[in-house]
Amino acid sequence: MNTIKGPAIFLAQFLGDEAPYDTLDNLCAWVASLGYKGIQIPTWAGHIIDLEKAATSKTYCDEYKGRVASHGLEITELSTHLQGQLVAVHPAYDVMFDAFAPDTHKNNPKARTEWAIQQVKWAAQASRNLGIDRHVTFSGALIWHTVYPWPQRPQGLVETGFSELAKRWNPILNVMEENGVDCCYEIHPGEDLHDGITFERFLEATNNHNRVKILYDPSHFVLQQLDYLAFIDIYHEHIKMFHVKDAEFNATGRSGVYGGYQDWVNRPGRFRSLGDGQVDFKSIFTKLSQYGFDGWAVLEWECCIKSQEQGAREGAPFIQQHIIEVTQKAFDDFAGSDADEDLNRKIIGLG
Repeated sequence: MNTIKGPAIFLAQFLGDEAPYDTLDNLCAWVASLGYKGIQIPTWAGHIIDLEKAATSKTYCDEYKGRVASHGLEITELSTHLQGQLVAVHPAYDVMFDAFAPDTHKNNPKARTEWAIQQVKWAAQASRNLGIDRHVTFSGALIWHTVYPWPQRPQGLVETGFSELAKRWNPILNVMEENGVDCCYEIHPGEDLHDGITFERFLEATNNHNRVKILYDPSHFVLQQLDYLAFIDIYHEHIKMFHVKDAEFNATGRSGVYGGYQDWVNRPGRFRSLGDGQVDFKSIFTKLSQYGFDGWAVLEWECCIKSQEQGAREGAPFIQQHIIEVTQKAFDDFAGSDADEDLNRKIIGLG
């Protein structure tokens, strides 16, 4: 068993043009004042981190870590959610996902994909330079548009989709291996890796690559009506990262899992601030601790009702209260005795 590290916070949803959301140092000072001990860095934010420089300069990374440490914080992981998404984009989504790419690569899917692959490779090298052994990203999606198909999917379509997805990711995963970094895919609707079965398909397609791992976020499973506690029992050996995010699902006679194209506040399934949703975090922290999860509990704030400021303030104490300081001895040790082979043989009738 392990005591989970935390609380930490993912900075992506808090970036802004005004203090304290505008610079790395302002963000660090702010989250430290709220009680956080770690930060997860969104690498697409160039004013927060220079990813290429972090990949190529150990000196830059040492200085970067020092800036963060000066606020009493650690860097938990780097994130390439947006870049990972662009590793695999179906043409139907080209226009919308172009927003994630630099202007020089817009309207050019091939160049955009090459840029995204290089970005995630740099993230592996930057993680090594920062002394971090795990990384979070999205898988991208080539067949998400067929998740609820009509007309029906042609035979072999799923296999072809995952074969191509693995073909794009294997060179990245090899760079992760070279740098000693696990590639943790956030299992997420909209990605081809969106539940346990699709994770298994991808793992098989990559020939069970040693670096294919999972970022566990129960909120996405609530929205899919998937058993998020059983998921831990099944996949705990692959879970290397943890986003602490709440959600609720309240189906109506008018709308269910697909949400009716409604805004988030009106959907039956919606993200909430910690403690405001339906996720059983006591059981999650218990299971992860029991299975020896050795990573960070990282707040990812997304809520359609509560402000980000209040969500961040409430997040650190919520996580801290759920972290279990695992016991180093059994509760009945006081009544035990040293091993005695003769006694044991007598008890089972062999003495």
